Amino acid sequence: MDASQLMFKEGLMRGERILVTGGGSGLGKEMTEAFVKLGADVYICGRRGDVLKETADEIMGMHGGNVWPIPCDIRNAEAIHEMVDQIWATGGALTGLMNNAAGNFISRTEDLTPKGFDAISNIVFRGSFYVTHDIGKRWIAEGKKGNVCSIIVTWVWDGGPFTVPSAMSKAGIDVMTKSLAIEWGRYGIRLNTIAPGPFPTKGAWERLSPGRDAATASASVGVDNPSIHGRIGKMHELCNLAVLLMAPGAEYINGQTIAIDGGQHLLNEGGFYGLLSQWGDAEWEAAREAIKGANEKDRAKRTT
Repeated sequence: MDASQLMFKEGLMRGERILVTGGGSGLGKEMTEAFVKLGADVYICGRRGDVLKETADEIMGMHGGNVWPIPCDIRNAEAIHEMVDQIWATGGALTGLMNNAAGNFISRTEDLTPKGFDAISNIVFRGSFYVTHDIGKRWIAEGKKGNVCSIIVTWVWDGGPFTVPSAMSKAGIDVMTKSLAIEWGRYGIRLNTIAPGPFPTKGAWERLSPGRDAATASASVGVDNPSIHGRIGKMHELCNLAVLLMAPGAEYINGQTIAIDGGQHLLNEGGFYGLLSQWGDAEWEAAREAIKGANEKDRAKRTT
């Protein structure tokens, strides 16, 4: 992210204490940097402890501030509870939660196994609820206001061919957000979601565009975009929206899902609809092998 392109004044988020799940890489890392640059104290969690530490050191080296890495598998409710206990013990209550941790890959749905389905739904659907639930209960018990933002997908409106576990799980988070915005609003807790279009992250390209480098994948997904002249999203654009929803000053925004995709979801429903005619058995087999290789590399880096 080009931090100079953040729209907000220095110190806007001073006093904010934010947890970013999946904060060691990808969109989570970018948003963490934005929050820290604007003065927030940020905790980041994920399964890869070394990646979390590297990210924390890198961001603090650039901007100062405080980034605390905490290895945690959010599929495990007990591990989440222990992590949040640790956060509360090192500075008090959080003011915000960014549900960013996710997993995804493309696959024909008839090729999915229960294990493959669980790999996505246990992180996105269950994990996001577990973290929100644990933190929300503490805010309510302590009489504190809170702010939750979750990263979802535009497929919650249009469906997601070849990404059904993700689309189903993200739709659940969208409904959770709208439901709790009503139920918990009386406690001063608000919830919103961001639905990004294509943004250049290594994990997304490896599993959603297997076998293609980021430049090739970026060009192919951007060309059909109706309103931004064939380009993908820029990280500072996403970060500016995340800051708007997480920083003080926009408290009247509640229960909303905001797309940031240049209008692409209005044109080509479901993102991967084109693969219906473009790919056959050979292409899907090659994609499976490429995704398997990316998963094995990540698995070797995890702290579990």
